[in-house]
Amino acid sequence: MKQNKFPPGWDEKRVQRVLAYYEGQTEDEAVAEDEAAYEQEGLTIMEIPKELVSKVRDLIAQHRSTIEK
Repeated sequence: MKQNKFPPGWDEKRVQRVLAYYEGQTEDEAVAEDEAAYEQEGLTIMEIPKELVSKVRDLIAQHRSTIEK
């Protein structure tokens, strides 16, 4: 049997909570959440090629670590 691998800070319980949250949303609630994401100040929503996703995540993590110090 294959063992699941979770990102740092994640476990089965957290995954189940996230799944329950999104599976329990109505369509209107999901749309409202998506629209709210576009209205957040200081953030940009953009498309990036899949092969660059890991590099972009690394850059975001580096940025967060410098502003949290």
